[in-house]
Amino acid sequence: MAVETLAAPASAADIEKHASLWSDAWHRLLANRLAMVGLAVIVLLILVAIFGPWMTPYDFLSQDLNARNELPNAAHWLGTDELGRDVLARVIYGARTALIVSLIVTAIAVAIGVTLGAIAGYAGGPLDSAIMWLTDMTMSVPNLLLAVVINASLKPPLTAWMDRMYQATLNPIWRNSLIVDFVLVFGAMALVSWPAYCRLVRAQVLSVRSRNYVTAARALGLPTRVILMRYIVPNAIGPLIVAVSAGLGAAMVLESAFSFLGVGVNPPAPSWGNMISDGLRVWRTYPHLLAAPAAVLGIATIAFSFLGDGLNDALNPKGRK
Repeated sequence: MAVETLAAPASAADIEKHASLWSDAWHRLLANRLAMVGLAVIVLLILVAIFGPWMTPYDFLSQDLNARNELPNAAHWLGTDELGRDVLARVIYGARTALIVSLIVTAIAVAIGVTLGAIAGYAGGPLDSAIMWLTDMTMSVPNLLLAVVINASLKPPLTAWMDRMYQATLNPIWRNSLIVDFVLVFGAMALVSWPAYCRLVRAQVLSVRSRNYVTAARALGLPTRVILMRYIVPNAIGPLIVAVSAGLGAAMVLESAFSFLGVGVNPPAPSWGNMISDGLRVWRTYPHLLAAPAAVLGIATIAFSFLGDGLNDALNPKGRK
């Protein structure tokens, strides 16, 4: 009977208590005005990224050399650049680039970090030391330097491989340089982002692995994978949600920094980073070319920061000052 009690699922009272905790957290989040402002801005950004390119009267690549470097006006709300392209259309399409990169990179980084962090915290010993050594080594290398090294090392062979694939298949998709840019950006950013999630999950696992329900699961002979996924990792969900919300904003800034330095998404695909880089050269004469993408990037980053702070207060009310 004792074994049956340990193997039984959570009681109705436990489930109700768990649901109540999440309900209370949701109500605390709704009461946080700055968090709600951040959430509204993020939802608006997502809608613009999805539907915006079909709502603008101009294509982000269409050029009008007779309307170069125009200041904001009725025809072009944010003006035009040096090739006569509509800045608003490029900012909107840049939002799609930023969201795609930040979502995919964060998903990859979270998957790597959660897996390695859970294994390190649960297994301990030499495996924990090895994973933490790898984490420390990755964090010790400056992010931008690592991205430059990855780009310089992998872009030529990857481009050459795509050329060979095109020669063999004559499929024009292998001529699309954006594939190389996105693959390198995803890989470089995920490689520098996962250690933070790994450390967070490891700390959470260390705090719960000796609790009674984990000991009972071990005594019942449940596989390590089941124990990690069913009993340990779910306890890190709260802090992980907060970290992911902040990580999305950080990924946007990092992608813009990569593009600004020329190792991220390159033209003609619009990115807030390469738009800022182009606008910086002529900001004294045409300040709108710098102000528009910089302002949108700043607003998006602040929105994610507000939401992250609100989630932290909602999920960890004891940690509020």
